[in-house]
Amino acid sequence: KPTLSFDPLINPVSALVARQAKPPVAILREQGVNGQIEMAAAFDQAGFRAVDVHMSDLLEKRTNLSEFQGLVACGGFSYGDVLGAGRGWAASILFQSELRDQFAAFFDRTDRFALGVCNGCQMLSSLKEIIPGAESWPNFVTNRSGQFEARLSLVKVTDSTSLFFNGMTGSLLPVATAHGEGRAQFSGQLSPHTQIAMQYVNADGDPAVEYPQNPNGSPAGITGLCNTDGRITIMMPHPERTLRTVNFSWAPEHWPEVSPWQRIFHNARHWVK
Repeated sequence: KPTLSFDPLINPVSALVARQAKPPVAILREQGVNGQIEMAAAFDQAGFRAVDVHMSDLLEKRTNLSEFQGLVACGGFSYGDVLGAGRGWAASILFQSELRDQFAAFFDRTDRFALGVCNGCQMLSSLKEIIPGAESWPNFVTNRSGQFEARLSLVKVTDSTSLFFNGMTGSLLPVATAHGEGRAQFSGQLSPHTQIAMQYVNADGDPAVEYPQNPNGSPAGITGLCNTDGRITIMMPHPERTLRTVNFSWAPEHWPEVSPWQRIFHNARHWVK
């Protein structure tokens, strides 16, 4: 039962995009990531200049994160979808001082934003020691089902500080889920509510605690979080895979051609103005 708390026909950055230069955003990928094309399309449509950046480009100093307004760690099947793929990606940053310093400097800048999806979510969560205000983030471990889960799930946008979800609080949206290690595992208490950005829910909008409405077994259905100031957001589902309504396996007939999920990318452009 999808419901929207905003009008998907309104583009809050249409005038801004028409008169402003396009800020560059790094579409970051590692071996095997397969979501970079859709992610680049989403940011291009929202008025950014999406730039393909492979980790080897940073390692070999062909580019530097300081050149970009935003960073997006994409999802897919990194490292052949081996266990801990996102953690392996993060380790390649944490254990190389030049890369660690480069990422830490980017995260420290209050005029920069970052997004991590699926493997990128697991990767950024493993970098929380160098991300300001991310100390309460969980680790993401194997689904309770013990298998890869690929389905259309219902999520609720909660009231958080995430810049990506500005004006979307309370919306119930279907989204593509595709992961084998999406269960949020907190070391202590759950993150503060202002840092919980998205939850798997049932048709009534209540947090999903049972399978398959909760496909991975995360407590309270938590599947998206942000840091304390909302600049950096991580999520396990794939909103970039449903940029148009026809991309859904099912969607309400009255939805416009552009998917409501495009709003999160518009929000990022609005924040950058």
